[in-house]
Amino acid sequence: MYSTMPAEPLTIARIVRHGSTVQGASTAATWNGSGFDRATYAEVGARAARLAHALRSRLGVRGGARPQDHQAVVGIFMWNNNRHLELSLAVPAMGAVVHSLNTRMTAAQLAYTVQHAGDEVIVVDAGLVDAFAPLLPLLPPTVRHIVVAGPGDRGALDGFAGEVHDYEELLAASPADYPWEEELDEHTAAAICYTSGTTGSPKGVVYSHRSIYLHCLQVVAPNRYDLTHRETIFLVAPMYHVNGWSIPHAAFFTGADILLADRHLKPASLARVIEAGRPDFAAAVPTVWTGLLDELDTRRRDTSSLRRGFVGGAACSPALMAAYRDRHSIELLHMWGMAETSSLATTALPPLGVGAERDQAYRASQGQFPVTIRFRVVDPDGAVVPNDGVSTGELQVRGPCVTDAYHGGVDAPPQRPAEGFTADGWLRTGDVGSVSADGFLTLTDRTKDVIKSGGEFISSVALENALAEHPAVAEAAVVAVSDDRWGERPLATVALRAGSVVGFEDLRDFLHQHVEPWMVPERWAVVARVPTTSVGKYDKRLIRDQYVQGQLDVVHLGK
Repeated sequence: MYSTMPAEPLTIARIVRHGSTVQGASTAATWNGSGFDRATYAEVGARAARLAHALRSRLGVRGGARPQDHQAVVGIFMWNNNRHLELSLAVPAMGAVVHSLNTRMTAAQLAYTVQHAGDEVIVVDAGLVDAFAPLLPLLPPTVRHIVVAGPGDRGALDGFAGEVHDYEELLAASPADYPWEEELDEHTAAAICYTSGTTGSPKGVVYSHRSIYLHCLQVVAPNRYDLTHRETIFLVAPMYHVNGWSIPHAAFFTGADILLADRHLKPASLARVIEAGRPDFAAAVPTVWTGLLDELDTRRRDTSSLRRGFVGGAACSPALMAAYRDRHSIELLHMWGMAETSSLATTALPPLGVGAERDQAYRASQGQFPVTIRFRVVDPDGAVVPNDGVSTGELQVRGPCVTDAYHGGVDAPPQRPAEGFTADGWLRTGDVGSVSADGFLTLTDRTKDVIKSGGEFISSVALENALAEHPAVAEAAVVAVSDDRWGERPLATVALRAGSVVGFEDLRDFLHQHVEPWMVPERWAVVARVPTTSVGKYDKRLIRDQYVQGQLDVVHLGK
């Protein structure tokens, strides 16, 4: 029997049309340092239409209606702000591909992603022109136009061989409606994001209209972001990080108001945005939440509106969750995802009716899988282990919002390297952990970060979480270093809270109370800040390199 339901295409254009009309009264607000620059979703939609006209008629950006069609790629080198939101909506809705560039990548990495994706136009925030300038001599000839968004000095772009345009001038000369590509093939590309490239060249993940639409349905659910038109979201995570964790599209999808911080990312500024914007929830990486906690502990701020914070990109320590809960009545929730899973995949919302101890265990996990993701845990021999919360192995996933390949480059076929994908089509996440019978994921490490010591495995995450419980420790990162006797042993690097003083012996003795004695590191180093990657994760490769090159002041302790 055939279904009587039509095969209506699921497209970004439908989201733009719905958000700018049905949810047209909702607002996007960008913090300018002293207040908000606000626009209704109807106004955002009208500006997006003007932008699409300008991109097509003035800059020659062409869209495609099918996967086999040529599609222009538009790069974005910008802060989180309303213009970035307009681009994220307009470019895919006109049938082109949007590419949010990671502003923290090196010039060489950025040049690689621009060439590999095939960017033809790059929109640069005026405040980032100087940061973008080192990329100019490395740009491929495919980049014909640079558009500068916002007021500011553009002298650093004088060496560009193509044309430089003003964002607002382009919009002013264009009409406020556009025939959005609502009927295109939903499998057509809509956006491309690149991984941070910590283990080689950045890898491109291409999202279709269908995958983004379905991911919006996934993340707005009550056991995920729980979004309606009554909520206000504060997106702190950069929009170049996996489409801003799907929050920009989800906001237009539901009519939830959205707050954006632009360049104002210091803890004091974030606290002011929360105080003035009154968001219901915020989304950021652990290092941001750690810095914000110090600000809230030091200065009196009204954060009473903020009921929930989502933490992704890296593990959040139970100590940080407890501090927000006990001192500021804010619930921090773990989420897990990656570029390959369209960002958010699991959320650690505990079931109702469990006791305090089990509630804490659920919160310490990475969260429960949704129905849209199939998952399995595979041991080193390739056998699938039971979902019993104990058996561990590599996490593998698949689903309609999970990539099954990496972008191969302009006019090249997709790539499926064996280290990234199994022969039967599962994504190898590179994460090690277990899954419980009720689908809650607990990760113990990355496969490349597991410390193999004397034939036993030590979880760097377990050591980091234990160290984070110490009141003097602001951040802790643990890496494997070479050891003549055991093969590998842990090196603990810690950043201390302002004004705190603690001896390594005290930290060692503290760890003895929380983990097995043989797991406790002998090597210790204090750093001003734990280094992070371009997406806010601890840069463990850099820490290992610093150790090998003798750049860390390492202290060796006995047991």
